[in-house]
Amino acid sequence: MDDQPSVTVLGINYAPEPFGIAPYTTGLCRGLASRGYRVNVVTGMPHYPEWRVPAEYRWKWTSLETMDGVSIKRVRHSVPKRASNLRRLLMEATFGARGVASRWHEPDVVICTTPALISTAAQCLRRRVSVGRRPVLGVWVQDLYSVGVSETQDPGSAAARFASKLESWVMREADGIVVAHSQFRSQLVQRLQADPAKITTIRNWTHVESTDESDRAASRGRLGWADNETVVLHAGNMGVKQGLENVIRAAQVADNDNLNLRFVLMGDGNQRCTLEAMARQTHHLEIRDPLPQGDYVAALKAADILLVNEKPGVSEMSIPSKLTSYFQSGTPVVAAVGSDSNAAQEIRRSRAGIVVDGGDPVCLIEAAASLGRDASLRKQLGANGIEYAAAELSEAASIDKFDHWIQRMLATQKT
Repeated sequence: MDDQPSVTVLGINYAPEPFGIAPYTTGLCRGLASRGYRVNVVTGMPHYPEWRVPAEYRWKWTSLETMDGVSIKRVRHSVPKRASNLRRLLMEATFGARGVASRWHEPDVVICTTPALISTAAQCLRRRVSVGRRPVLGVWVQDLYSVGVSETQDPGSAAARFASKLESWVMREADGIVVAHSQFRSQLVQRLQADPAKITTIRNWTHVESTDESDRAASRGRLGWADNETVVLHAGNMGVKQGLENVIRAAQVADNDNLNLRFVLMGDGNQRCTLEAMARQTHHLEIRDPLPQGDYVAALKAADILLVNEKPGVSEMSIPSKLTSYFQSGTPVVAAVGSDSNAAQEIRRSRAGIVVDGGDPVCLIEAAASLGRDASLRKQLGANGIEYAAAELSEAASIDKFDHWIQRMLATQKT
């Protein structure tokens, strides 16, 4: 074991956060540790998707923990109560500064997760100015930061230009890059001038275990969902890029037409208060807090339809991380997204759902009502999702690929 490489992973999100990037960063570190790597993590205090630090961490400047053989250092950083570019920048900058000031334990390899672009750039600077042996630097791209800024704001803005230049520099500094989807590769090469030889595609995996023994009827009863209504569940973050105003409007249409549909938004995020204000007096919609993992899985299986919703114009910045859990649940998916988006391509590839135009509540209503009436189609689409998850989204296979990626970077450095 003593000759195994030492890896330090820097990323602002980690367990116990249940959604987004945290389950994948956690799974990677746990998987590498089980393969004999010495793994150290520098991460932030838990805050996502609620954008609140829980009470047990609230007054800590630093927290040292060990989980699944991984040494974890949590550092305090700014957490914005309301979303804005400036507040997000401050959060990343404060985490980046703490990461730079933290011990890295003389690793052979440093892996930075992004879209925490500012903090990743800070770690690149630390490595560049370090004296003596420099660790190999890998960057794991879950979202393309600069594309996200362009798709959610004016693509010609100063913020978009700055993000593009900074992300390009980070990718050129890296010795190796992992992307979660092949679509990101072309973006990195064409828009950010990354070396294609550095880029490896490793898919995100299903991190939620199936619970075949769960009683669907009992779960619906606990959740307050009637057996004779079609439940359309969106689970996860309630942020700007999700564009969940579309779901509120769909529920209002269901109100007006007295349709047998219930839309459920389960999770948290910086747009939740706005959505709750929009949804007042909307009877065909409920907004629920996030659930513990076991209850979360039961809710996915108890719903009739699982929903992916994206703001119009969002097509290439990311792949919704919830899809891996959705496929594993065996519940069909409706994706209200751009027809050329990464999410739409994944739905078509899996054959686990249907795609409708994003930002069109009438299209969403029609798809949900039609699928709700067709139990046979729901069963087939759900089965396709399980089959796709088993064939393409194995955690063990992905960690094996990360193992090979790390070994390849180390071998390249020695030559």
